[in-house]
Amino acid sequence: MSMQTTSDNTSGEPMLDVNVTPLIDVMLVLLIMFIITIPIQTHAVKLDLPVNQPNQTPPPINPIKNTLSINAQDQVLWNGAPVTMSQLRTYLDATQQMNPIPELHLQPDATARYEIVDDVLAVTKKAKVQKMGFVGNEYYMNVF
Repeated sequence: MSMQTTSDNTSGEPMLDVNVTPLIDVMLVLLIMFIITIPIQTHAVKLDLPVNQPNQTPPPINPIKNTLSINAQDQVLWNGAPVTMSQLRTYLDATQQMNPIPELHLQPDATARYEIVDDVLAVTKKAKVQKMGFVGNEYYMNVF
């Protein structure tokens, strides 16, 4: 059987070409119907923004990370402000209730008394701090 290269079909042989125009038309109609029936996706995040009051001081707890440092005068500083051990416990308890839990960076001075550092570590252990790290360990290499 030989194939004819001409496009006339006078000899009565079946055509080898498939007419895809109706298939494309149907697919385009289905695509348009699908696009029309899909609801428009609106993404909105509703936030209750706080009211800014001029006399209100910002909270002393940073939601990302908080720095707890002990200086050479054995003073405990929470984000740069001096605190007592009871205030420290209150702040630590508040940070453990946040989601996500902020990191606690402990930065004792190389000349600070060990008793103060031990007291601070005891308070952090009682508060069950989950994310804690020591900052400035390279300063201690020169001390020993």
